[in-house]
Amino acid sequence: MRINFKNVEITVTDNKACLTRLGSLESACGAPFAEVQISGGHKHTHLGAKMANSSEGSRLEYVSHTVTDTELVVVQRSPLVEVAVHFVSYPDTNAVRAYTEVKNISDEDQYLEEVSALCCGDIGKHGLDSAKDLFFTRFTQSHHTECQPIRASFPEFGLYRGNDHSQKRIAFANIGSWSTKEELPQGIIEDTERGELVMFQIESSGSWYYEIADREKERYYLYLGGANLPFGGWIKKLAPGKTYKTVTIALAFGKTLNGLLANMNEYRRRISVRDDVDRDIPAIFNEYMHLSWDSPAEERVKECAPTVAKMGVKYYVIDCGWHDEVPGNIIYAHVGKWRESNTRFPSGVKSTLDYIRSLGLKPGLWIEPEVIGYKCAEMLGFYSDDCFLQRNGKRLTVMERHFLDFRHSKVIEYMSETIRTMVEDYGAEYIKFDYNQDCGVGTDLYADSAADGLEQAADAYLCWASDMQKKYPHVLFETCSSGGMRMDYKTLSKFSIVSTSDQVDYKKYPYIAGNILSAVTPEQAAVWSYPVAPNFDRSLTAESVKELISREQIIMNMINSFLGRMHLASNLPLLDDEKLELVNEGVRYYDKIRADKLISSPYLPIGFAHFGDKLVCAGFKTEKKLYLAVWNLGTDGAVTIPLCELTPQSVTVAYPSNNSVGVTLDDSKLNVAFTEKFQARMLEIELA
Repeated sequence: MRINFKNVEITVTDNKACLTRLGSLESACGAPFAEVQISGGHKHTHLGAKMANSSEGSRLEYVSHTVTDTELVVVQRSPLVEVAVHFVSYPDTNAVRAYTEVKNISDEDQYLEEVSALCCGDIGKHGLDSAKDLFFTRFTQSHHTECQPIRASFPEFGLYRGNDHSQKRIAFANIGSWSTKEELPQGIIEDTERGELVMFQIESSGSWYYEIADREKERYYLYLGGANLPFGGWIKKLAPGKTYKTVTIALAFGKTLNGLLANMNEYRRRISVRDDVDRDIPAIFNEYMHLSWDSPAEERVKECAPTVAKMGVKYYVIDCGWHDEVPGNIIYAHVGKWRESNTRFPSGVKSTLDYIRSLGLKPGLWIEPEVIGYKCAEMLGFYSDDCFLQRNGKRLTVMERHFLDFRHSKVIEYMSETIRTMVEDYGAEYIKFDYNQDCGVGTDLYADSAADGLEQAADAYLCWASDMQKKYPHVLFETCSSGGMRMDYKTLSKFSIVSTSDQVDYKKYPYIAGNILSAVTPEQAAVWSYPVAPNFDRSLTAESVKELISREQIIMNMINSFLGRMHLASNLPLLDDEKLELVNEGVRYYDKIRADKLISSPYLPIGFAHFGDKLVCAGFKTEKKLYLAVWNLGTDGAVTIPLCELTPQSVTVAYPSNNSVGVTLDDSKLNVAFTEKFQARMLEIELA
């Protein structure tokens, strides 16, 4: 029997269900697509740490399947568990979403040690002999260096035919509550012989795991899932009749990098919220970067806000420090009450936000809702021990913070009242949710393992965050985690805007902005623009800035934010009228392209950017137009950029309007004649 559903084909032979096709991954003999390891179960392998050949995977037999226009569900059983794998499709994309549900059908407790969201096999036309033609791109992450792709062949990662199978894996396990601190939960497998690319993403806001390895019958497979016992210490107890649902994953397919990213981009749009208040993806000013940092003040708002209002942005956000009376350099150890600072805002936060609103701007405030400082005596006395993430009966403490547990009603009640105060009493119309530390493996309180507790607590937090958005639909909520340290699509499906980085050097940001559309839709990806930087020195004056801040610096800062969501920052009143007009022109241009951004797909004409590259180029395109940012980060003179897959008709420099850089088209090649070594231009290219 064959089961066909969109990009999925499953063959059932002798009561065994095998995945014979998933997009461009095809297999004549098929491969198992569900792995479940139960404590005490026989794992049929000596292949080291691999997830394949689990105790129940080899025992699963086909039971039934159901098909609708949008979903295929295949049910299989072993003597102990019933496993339902769900495949979901969406319009306008070839991406397939999948997840697995495991039900205990025995009459005693079973302990899960691993469950795949999906396992798919037969990567490469010739099995292990395809290794030289197979490449994998992983996306490394760190604070200030988000979304950095690394591409290497399977043999370079250690996978090749040395035997008919090996102990080697291409794998990564994120462990903890910062879901993207070291690597994004995504990857690209490229088969150069067949000209096919496959991209996956794992939708987890905590721990997750992927694995590419070889198995029996001399073939490669891809395993995707959440935490497991070997990598994350995950164990889940299932009582008789109880069901566990894994994280969701997605796979998209393409013959080119840009085609692949277009399919994943559209899928991400389909699963993400778009709040009515954020339909037009307006530009935002945030005081934090190169201005107030952790020490905002009423006087500074009154100095800066009138200039910001003239720039055309819609929101003015006051970041960390509107609360508590301690200095900004020690404030994180004391956060948790979330009540206004009379020292920094003597007239009150409400008065300051009302002033911002009087200028035609919508005011916003920052909060770190999941933590309290370990010196916040009032809240430490208010919360009971079970309001905190803990292990072995001890509260978790990282970088002067304890972590709240949103499974507890007292936490929900206090933090809900805090958001009410910020919105209804202070008047915030924008709230930035930040999260600046990782709690580690998780909490064992009320859980079968620390990783199980982390999964529960993370789900509870996102549920609460969604409730706040529903309760205050006129408020725009941003998610941030010390920049892009929680940039996963379980989180991003709940928020319409996400911080992509806290990079403080505008000359380094292009290496992030040039890649970020491979990880986040353009309408969600918030990018800083700080024309007056560096500003660690409070003694800067308008006169010194005139010498320090060049016209090209302002242009590059503005262009850095054009591909995503503009987060304007820095001490703009220090700029003279001519340079302020460059900022204002940049905001106007951002506004002009917002509508097209919402229907666009990423376009990377020279592939991914890497730190140290002297040329970075990235953009987004619609059916008839390409919006392309080009950054010169050290080249001398002219560059040529191929516009593959496109038929360009004309090119113009869209920003800045007063331009000295020459641009021409030569068939499908773009020529850019830079005049300085650090320079950026935003181009518009009409397409046939």
